[in-house]
Amino acid sequence: MTTPPGAEGNPSNEPGEPGAGRWSDLGRPPLNATALRRALVRDGGFWTDVELVSRTGSTNTDLVALAVDGKAEEGAVLVAEEQDAGRGRLERQWTAPARSGLFFSVLLKPAEVPVERWGWLPLLAGVATATALSRTAGVDTALKWPNDLLLTVGGEERKVGGILAERAGNDGVVIGIGINVTLREDELPVPTATSLALAGSPVTDRDPLLRTVLRSLERWYVDWRAAGGDPAASRLQETYAAGCATLGRTVRAELPGDRSLVGEAVAVDGDGRLVLATEDGVQQPIGAGDIVHLRAE
Repeated sequence: MTTPPGAEGNPSNEPGEPGAGRWSDLGRPPLNATALRRALVRDGGFWTDVELVSRTGSTNTDLVALAVDGKAEEGAVLVAEEQDAGRGRLERQWTAPARSGLFFSVLLKPAEVPVERWGWLPLLAGVATATALSRTAGVDTALKWPNDLLLTVGGEERKVGGILAERAGNDGVVIGIGINVTLREDELPVPTATSLALAGSPVTDRDPLLRTVLRSLERWYVDWRAAGGDPAASRLQETYAAGCATLGRTVRAELPGDRSLVGEAVAVDGDGRLVLATEDGVQQPIGAGDIVHLRAE
């Protein structure tokens, strides 16, 4: 994979700036690209390249461009120590201090899977990431449909990470994952966010966290692809439902066109859509929209 233009050798803090240098914040050491490649890129393995840049606008934007230009193959991973134009769903932008989290994107090309099942990929990434964090970081990670990672801190559900899927040409999908690792309370972008550190995780070393997430993503993706993308045969549908904090809750779905719908989230269907049971007895599948968890009266 070719490094994104302008990213080579661009340190998070330029010499002469306050706090300059790779080790300026000893609580946030840099990742080691060589060690990550040695651990993840192997003969017969899925990951084909791991590229690390110190700063970029968006790893998703960069990796999509590389894929479209034929400069990245399936299994490519692009990691940034800092993003200054990170994006979430609905083109929301967010930033975080350098080395305070994991910001990375991966390129998938599920040629064996019908395109109509590709909508499961962000949910698959959510399952893989949540299970990896629960195991390695020692925190109980839940999923909010369709693509948020939640932790409970002080009795409140807070967002610790998110996932964004984008098409990359006709045959690829780039999955971007962002996880807040060491953000402090005064660094949170919104009061409803959190970090692994604030949740009391005993593990805030980003190297083992990244390795575990990528290995978990590899296992889930390879199994899903081998099942032809069938969410039942690959056990993806049942595992997602088991870890989804949205199910069983009364929610408001904010839909395209300034519409909204309130109902109980009762299922995730075979297409990955959230099914709402409304007051008038209709079960309405939701394929896209913002979901707000409503408090019980």
